[in-house]
Amino acid sequence: MLTEHMKLMALFSMTGEVVGRKKLQKMVYIAKKAGIPFSERYHFHRFGPYSDELTVRMEELCNLGFVEEMTEDKGHYSQYRYQLSEEGRTFLEMYGLDMPLFPQLAESLNEQSARFLELVSTMLYFSETEETERKERIQKLKRKQNYTEADFAEATTYIRNLIAVPKSLMH
Repeated sequence: MLTEHMKLMALFSMTGEVVGRKKLQKMVYIAKKAGIPFSERYHFHRFGPYSDELTVRMEELCNLGFVEEMTEDKGHYSQYRYQLSEEGRTFLEMYGLDMPLFPQLAESLNEQSARFLELVSTMLYFSETEETERKERIQKLKRKQNYTEADFAEATTYIRNLIAVPKSLMH
């Protein structure tokens, strides 16, 4: 019953708040790649890996009143903020969740910028590609982001740390 929804609710209980739809998409994708059992399927989209299923689940969680979505008008775009509602917190506590918690990973992901998470998630999406080709592909697909060598190096280090110590990031 709502198991996949509860996984997202657990994420919000660990982060307090996530600012931005794109950031949320990337956080869930990266957590999934780090071994957290999210089930959403992803395809490559304009801003990197994207899950229609995640979008629908978030709409459902908001409609159920378990997650609060706040919209801020930023002039030429709207920014969305998500947090677990009191009803969501109560539901999560009442029904529990058989899933490893990952507070350090969730916090680490939430501290990163959406731009950085877009790069990390895109690198993970193309992880089967050789490094030079992957970088060229990303620079071509993400031309407007103007990722530098330093950005790629930082993202590579972040991914290596994520893969090297995922268990310690979960507790």
